Amino acid sequence: MTEATSATPTPDALAGVLADAPFVRLVATDDGDALAAAGLLARALRATGTPFQARVDPDPVPADVDDGVAVAVGVDRGPHAIPGTGRPASTAAFAVARALGAEPDPVVALAGAVAAGSIPGADGSGDALDAAERADRVERRPGVALPVSGGNEAGELPDAPSRAEALAASTLASTRYSGDPEAARDALAPLGLPADPDSDDHRRLASLVAVDAVDGDDASERAASAVERALRPYATDGPFETVGGYADVLDALAREAPGTGVALALASDPDASLRTAALDAWRRHGLAAHRALDAAMVGRYDGCVVARVDASEAVLPTVARLVRDFRSPEPVAVALDESAGRLAAAAAGGGRAAAAAAAGPVGLGDACRTAAGEVGGDGWGTPMRGHVSVDDGDITAALAALREAI
Repeated sequence: MTEATSATPTPDALAGVLADAPFVRLVATDDGDALAAAGLLARALRATGTPFQARVDPDPVPADVDDGVAVAVGVDRGPHAIPGTGRPASTAAFAVARALGAEPDPVVALAGAVAAGSIPGADGSGDALDAAERADRVERRPGVALPVSGGNEAGELPDAPSRAEALAASTLASTRYSGDPEAARDALAPLGLPADPDSDDHRRLASLVAVDAVDGDDASERAASAVERALRPYATDGPFETVGGYADVLDALAREAPGTGVALALASDPDASLRTAALDAWRRHGLAAHRALDAAMVGRYDGCVVARVDASEAVLPTVARLVRDFRSPEPVAVALDESAGRLAAAAAGGGRAAAAAAAGPVGLGDACRTAAGEVGGDGWGTPMRGHVSVDDGDITAALAALREAI
């Protein structure tokens, strides 16, 4: 199935449809931007008394709802879709929620924008940033965008990851110590950061990460711009320390623990148990992605870079994004798992899978569908990313077909 070509409804138009709906089904793609967008819409529907259901699906198809409305979030599919191309889906959802008469959480919208690869205030998220700043909910400071401070600031969870663990798990950067908390501790030791760092301490940490992200022999030219999302974060009063850290958690949850992700996106004031569960899933996901990349065999082809890894299906898209942002001199990166054993737990039939991420809207989802069709597999995705799963066929043949399709 290809992407729909119908025009995306305006915020006022979609708000009008939702306001009159007796029931709304929200189906979001498995990424942090779509998850944030679904959360914003769900909270607005709850505020207006409209029953709804929200879930995450890697390849959302808006199903018909008796006497209701189905909304695909993150993909342009169906008459009421909120796609994530052009501008973040969370930015559009913020406008729709306002049009419904709700007061959407601007921090959630900004986290969604960062998860989409943007920065607060850009790509249509200016209204959310203005709202957050007027309410004194965000403040830009030096440092690195992590979901926890790693110190003893008020509100920090007792069993939250340490600063070194958070730095190792973050997928907003790829450094020599990513995936390795002990190596991160060794890297931080010379800085002598206190539990409550001041601005100068934050700057020294940011300098360390910025240099390490671009200093490796395998770092790409794109790494210098990609790491900017991790630097000079917006501190926030939300459930996590920074907007960027919040975004990183949402993106991990959308794939690693979607049920927890939906619960977090819907909670206006998540309790300690929910935040702890979210951080545990985020840390597990980030460490696994970095470790898979560290052990990968990486090869360059015309138009794409392929990283052959041993990773779960949930982790593959994150590995592809890390390769694209920090390792790939080509516009498309592919994370390829040729091991039937590990993927058997995630893909029916014990299939093999590949995930891809593009540096621009190249129609990657359709390319993955085409490639999968040629080898009898399944393919899905968006213009920016896609997935191919093959049960009994040859995943290397699917890779060749994907390279041809892009």
